[in-house]
Amino acid sequence: MMRTGRTLPLRLTAIVVSVLALTACAPASPSSSGSITLPQPGGVPDYQLGVAYPPAADVRIVGRDRSAEPAEGLYSICYVNGFQTQPDERGLWPDEVLLQTAEGEPFIDPDWPDEVILDTSAPDKRAAIVEIVGPWVEGCAASGFDAVEFDNLDTFTRTDGALTVDDNLALATALVEVAHRAGLAVGQKNAAEFADRLRSDAGFDFAVTEECAAFEECPSYTEVYGAAVIDIEYTDALPRPFDEMCRDPDSPASMVLRDRLLGEPGDDDYAFEVC
Repeated sequence: MMRTGRTLPLRLTAIVVSVLALTACAPASPSSSGSITLPQPGGVPDYQLGVAYPPAADVRIVGRDRSAEPAEGLYSICYVNGFQTQPDERGLWPDEVLLQTAEGEPFIDPDWPDEVILDTSAPDKRAAIVEIVGPWVEGCAASGFDAVEFDNLDTFTRTDGALTVDDNLALATALVEVAHRAGLAVGQKNAAEFADRLRSDAGFDFAVTEECAAFEECPSYTEVYGAAVIDIEYTDALPRPFDEMCRDPDSPASMVLRDRLLGEPGDDDYAFEVC
């Protein structure tokens, strides 16, 4: 339920030519453009995928779907599912960029049975993916977002060897370049064990993590991104009290506790707590 962005693609520019060059996975350094701003170190975050609502008074960083408006006056991160289809957007994707099983069927993400993994295995396939995702990213910038996060960087770990880390790194490099050209900072989403490569080779600027404290993997991000790490923990998977996790020196300064379904205030299961 967390990946709930819903909108039609915004066709803003033709980018296929540049993408074909980028998808060879040439090394990229983190952006140094003066137009790109990182989230405030230690800023209080909220994660509002699916439902956008007025943030609490102390919130400084808000993550929202690309279909939503950015939070006014706050650092806003645009959620984009860059490596597999959204539940209601499968029809946007040509069959040739959907990963196939050995039986010729679409490769369904085992953790998300209504999402199909995108095929990042070849330059032409990656270029076709960026032709669709790239305008979404540009749309985030046009809407006023400050940054974008690309979800499901780690699909290759769920494909029984059909995809590799290098395949996804090549696509990530191309997507980061599109975002940087649009003036957006780019957040790595999960994939803790690959943070160093994603930072140095693909050019990610900061990290958005889910449950890094619960899984004791926050240092994998903070050692790479320093204070530019935003962590979301969930009420249904806390190994210890949240306030204790907040006091853990390994936890990033920007942490929020949310309900798993990311509801809005007034919902029965709604939860929002910060350190």
